[in-house]
Amino acid sequence: MSDPWLSIIGLGENGLAGLTDASRTALHRAEIIFGGPRHLDLVNAADKGQPWPLPFSIDPVLAARGKKVAVLASGDPFWHGAGGSLAKHLQPGEWTSHPAPSTFALAANHLAWRLEDTLCLGLHAAPFEQLLPLLASNTQVICTLRHGDAPAELANWLTKQGFGGSQLAVMERLGGAHQRVRSAQADGFDLDDIQAPVALAIAAVGHGGLPRASGLADEMFHSDGQITKRPIRALTLSALAPRPGQLLWDIGGGSGSVSVEWCLAAPGARALIFEQRTQRSANINLNAAKFGLTHRISLVVGQAPEILEAQELPDTVFIGGGASQALLDQLWQILPVGTRVVANGVTLETETLLMNAHAQHGGDLMKAEIAEVSPLGSMRGWTRARPVIQWSVTR
Repeated sequence: MSDPWLSIIGLGENGLAGLTDASRTALHRAEIIFGGPRHLDLVNAADKGQPWPLPFSIDPVLAARGKKVAVLASGDPFWHGAGGSLAKHLQPGEWTSHPAPSTFALAANHLAWRLEDTLCLGLHAAPFEQLLPLLASNTQVICTLRHGDAPAELANWLTKQGFGGSQLAVMERLGGAHQRVRSAQADGFDLDDIQAPVALAIAAVGHGGLPRASGLADEMFHSDGQITKRPIRALTLSALAPRPGQLLWDIGGGSGSVSVEWCLAAPGARALIFEQRTQRSANINLNAAKFGLTHRISLVVGQAPEILEAQELPDTVFIGGGASQALLDQLWQILPVGTRVVANGVTLETETLLMNAHAQHGGDLMKAEIAEVSPLGSMRGWTRARPVIQWSVTR
């Protein structure tokens, strides 16, 4: 299409004054202008204006296909904006975009922060826990927030995570006549009357944060005792070899600890957990929420291999419990060539199963035996955990 029906227009707090000639032309030609009430007011949309529905949906825009339509988005429409949500439902020739400086660019310029050295997050529709794997002293973060109460809530959350000494810059209505920037320390946050749209810059100061190596402490997870212990989990993650954007099937998820670490290890990695015991669902969901991964970890309650039917096929499979010949046979039938499979076992029956699978399909077979120091009378001795056999193979 040489004349796209949809124009996605980035808008700043300076409204019409900040638009390019192309953006102004697209607005003038539009029969319908979609946007938030504040955006519609900034461009004087009048009768053409149509506020976004609540809850947010792009369906009204798609339903207007064939008319001249403009969509207003904050700053850069393709950085935590509506552009990405719309474009995946459209053909390339149907739309055009006119970006403006993003909130992140405006904030970084105000603070004199190098944007390439700054983490940028959209927390206006996401939990604060998504910050957890990113926090470390001297880290710089800029995040967009939902409303004026959110900066105080985030300051309180940071303090609870051990980062109360972090310096915060609260930036309201950046780029417009009503712009205001104020500073506070997280553990002494006392700013009020904060107006949306609001962004928060964090110069992190504190102790803690998540280690970047695999093998988080067992105590960090909610568990009923059914958990892949830290040393074995580290070995398991090494064998699973997480990569960005890949999907893991975690069969016999237990507490979900392997899935959590899989997702933390690579950007965009996802996990689908299969667990037959419904009472473990609560711990799995609590762990996903604690690490800010509810959008990347899903749970299916049921017995493998039957429950595997009709699921999105994975890039990697981990069998942490419930291994059987029927399960391995099913996996070999449905998994694409190139899929990674890792299975752990502690029983003699599982050991025999995995030894036979190794003889049939190849791969690597390893036995790990871990011992830890514990009291032995008035002295100390080694307490051995059950040996774990691990089979890893590429289909």
